[in-house]
Amino acid sequence: MKAAVRRNYGPPKSIIIEEVEKPVPKDNEVLVRVRAATVNRTDCANLRAKPFIMRFVLGFFKPKKIILGTDFAGDVVAIGKNVKSFHIGDRAFGFDDTGVQSQAEYLTLAEDGSLFPIPDAISYKQAAASLEGAHYAYTFVHKVNIRSGQKILINGATGAIGSALVQFVRQYDVHITATCNTRNIELVESLGAEKIYDYTKEDFTKDTEKYDFVFDAVGKSTFGKCRPLLKREGVYISSELGPYSQNVLFALLTPIFGKKKVVFPIPYPTQETIPYIIALLKTKKFSPVIDREYPLQEISQAYVYVLTGEKTGNVIIAF
Repeated sequence: MKAAVRRNYGPPKSIIIEEVEKPVPKDNEVLVRVRAATVNRTDCANLRAKPFIMRFVLGFFKPKKIILGTDFAGDVVAIGKNVKSFHIGDRAFGFDDTGVQSQAEYLTLAEDGSLFPIPDAISYKQAAASLEGAHYAYTFVHKVNIRSGQKILINGATGAIGSALVQFVRQYDVHITATCNTRNIELVESLGAEKIYDYTKEDFTKDTEKYDFVFDAVGKSTFGKCRPLLKREGVYISSELGPYSQNVLFALLTPIFGKKKVVFPIPYPTQETIPYIIALLKTKKFSPVIDREYPLQEISQAYVYVLTGEKTGNVIIAF
């Protein structure tokens, strides 16, 4: 089978499309024919082992898994003898931030791992685009207590996390302010934002409005810059560690020394996040945003594009 392989941490040009042996499922595993995957921020971090702390999970000197990919959607084509919950022909999708080697034509995964049935009427591309960003968006929403009528500012509302986050928080009947570039204003409004800051023309941190929550879905701002935007007991959450990993430190200190605080969004397990995503897909309360797609042979270009930080929603790899 063809697979996107890298044997050392490095830039997108280090990725090679190789012919490798198709995996054989163990007794508790399923074999999935991959139909779609994404190239996302987690994939880019795994490719380069940045931040450095990721090496303690992925492999300190070299990656333990040479095939890239953290999410997928496809068909079950074979099962181990002990598998009970999936059958040949089932459509399945899944995500694991440490990698499932899904940027390949086939993969194997334990049935009790990060594997779930794709809802009816959801395409493979939609299914793949519903995972990584929405998984992290769930964490933002469930680390705090959101109540009807509150005011929420989402910085970076057009990324995979941000576009899912706008749709998730609108379920709470709140007032949403969001940032995006000029070409995506209509999109963000359609997702549920009431007020838009075009970051190419204005600085959202100069807003005089006060917010219950500031969700930095791209991690490009800081608590220091956003603190004046928060109400007295407001909360700031970022998708990134922040300069010098300050968001981890602030998450420990601000609950003790101040009313305004930082919450660090340690992700929930996929056994909790993906069923939530599935429920919203079924009720049409969440629709993933797809920017563009690439064939597997052009996956290096997909990584280059995602690393620009300018993608809208999700970038698909189609098989």
